[in-house]
Amino acid sequence: MKQTILTFVCLLTAMITFAQTSKTKEILYIGTYTQKGEGIYVYEFDRSDYSFKELQVITSKTSPSFLEFHPNKKYLYAANEGNNTVSSYAIDQATAKLTALNAQPSLGKGPCHVAVDPKGRFLYVSNYGSGQLGVYLLNPDGTIGAVADTIQDKGNPSQKPHMHSVIPSADGKFIYASDLGIDKIMVYSVDQKTGQLTPGAVPYAEVKAGDGPRHFAIHPNGNFGYSACELASVVNSFSIVKGSGALVPLERVTMLPGDFTGKSYAADIHFSPDGKFLYASNRGHESLAIYGVNAKTGKLTVAGHAETHGKHPRNFLVDQKGEFVIATNRDNDTVVFFKRNSSTGQLTYTGKEISIPTPVCVKQLFLN
Repeated sequence: MKQTILTFVCLLTAMITFAQTSKTKEILYIGTYTQKGEGIYVYEFDRSDYSFKELQVITSKTSPSFLEFHPNKKYLYAANEGNNTVSSYAIDQATAKLTALNAQPSLGKGPCHVAVDPKGRFLYVSNYGSGQLGVYLLNPDGTIGAVADTIQDKGNPSQKPHMHSVIPSADGKFIYASDLGIDKIMVYSVDQKTGQLTPGAVPYAEVKAGDGPRHFAIHPNGNFGYSACELASVVNSFSIVKGSGALVPLERVTMLPGDFTGKSYAADIHFSPDGKFLYASNRGHESLAIYGVNAKTGKLTVAGHAETHGKHPRNFLVDQKGEFVIATNRDNDTVVFFKRNSSTGQLTYTGKEISIPTPVCVKQLFLN
């Protein structure tokens, strides 16, 4: 009998230990401007009580502002605005800590955004300062390899090019490159072997002069695309033509309440995981605009605005499980957590914040 009890206790202890060790870790990687910040901050996050603990700070006084994962989640890439480079890091699959791999020149000035091909073959770099789009091959070990292509946008005496972001289609066959300076979203076909770019059958979509397309989001069903336009604080939406990737204008919707009279500038834009709601950040109104999305027509319905409880909200993320939203408030040094209602799309301030100097990007990773 004693032996049976002892065996049971041992099994129970082993099960508890296994459950604890196999628990999924939730990790946040936060990019900063390093006039005040230190570089890339790594935190472990507990969604049960919105608590967090710092795991690592990668000191890099190069303003690693925008971050993006490799599809296999083993590597992280950063756009370094401070020295015109892009860099790669390996992610330790047990601890989530970062180890620097290599860096390459960004092929232009002021790199503000990086994106990774959905199959992990190419890295896209947006150079805001000089209006160039760079494409790099990615090596199997996660390092940034040879240049695959580079494109210089053309402006005019009154409009200088400012490449701001690149978003690939889900299959990686097309990319959508938003140039704030020339009010165009360029459409490129991607050679699936070489990464070289060819203008699409309809090479760009042009928005209203002065709108300033900044970031772009594709609906989970792949049928519609939405551009957060910085200068006019509007969302321009488009139908996406299957086969050619062309953008057909759909509607133009304000990001601001009707009674707001101050200055505000759009920043980032993301969908909820189910595609029922779209969120976009306002710098000036200091809010996240919330829209309901008609998945059949692509049309938007304003559902409200959530105060970000901070100044100058830049990049934000919508939790992969749809339970919360995290916003980075650059000008008052806070990363703020909101509980999300999946039925209404509304956000509730949790009171939970991480204090980090000049945070501008946050990314979420699950480690098993």
